Amino acid sequence: MADVYYPPGAFYFSVSMVGASQAGIDASFQEVSGIEATLDVENVEEGGENRFSHRLPRIVKYPNLVLKRGLVTSGSLLADWLTSTLAAGLAQPVVPKDLLVTLLNMRKSPLLSWTFTRAFPLRWELAQLNSERNEVLIETLELSYDYFQRVAG
Repeated sequence: MADVYYPPGAFYFSVSMVGASQAGIDASFQEVSGIEATLDVENVEEGGENRFSHRLPRIVKYPNLVLKRGLVTSGSLLADWLTSTLAAGLAQPVVPKDLLVTLLNMRKSPLLSWTFTRAFPLRWELAQLNSERNEVLIETLELSYDYFQRVAG
């Protein structure tokens, strides 16, 4: 009898900079969004035959990668890179990095990964400070990238 396939959960994953030796503190994210690709099309009307319009592929578009996690106060290579890039205000060259998002199974083994090529920070946001709530302080990191590739586990 064949094994029954169950889709993996979306709750166990890690995020890291490709080639970085430290991954522990930067791996713990609450949410990752923006893993999406959309093929843009161009409509071309057929001359002489008004009933037809051809849809031709143009370019693949990628949204920004958005990472959310509890605020890391020190020891984060990702936060240091993001802070130095945004604080420089283009006085220093923007240094793109490759990022890796990995979906893990319950034994911490990779199931599937996505490599985001030439990512650079666009925005850093800290959630509202509110003394009436007992919540973890969330930081949001938004990055642009050239493209991503799906890599088998």
